[in-house]
Amino acid sequence: MTSLAWLLPAALSLGFLGLMAFLWALRDGQFDDLEGAGWRALEDGEPLDGKSSREAAKTRPPLNDAASPLGRGAKHG
Repeated sequence: MTSLAWLLPAALSLGFLGLMAFLWALRDGQFDDLEGAGWRALEDGEPLDGKSSREAAKTRPPLNDAASPLGRGAKHG
């Protein structure tokens, strides 16, 4: 019975805290654009650093196939 003495206030305070967090997010406009994030995830936009994927590939150093164990220059057996 003593566990109810602290479980009930703890549950009520956590519920109140969750309600306050929801109302704060609602007031801040977190739920204004429900579909925008999904569409932005599907967009094929530029990378964040401003380089296109082709420019980023040009600046990347070439792989050394001969040094790699799975490369063309590897000797088997």
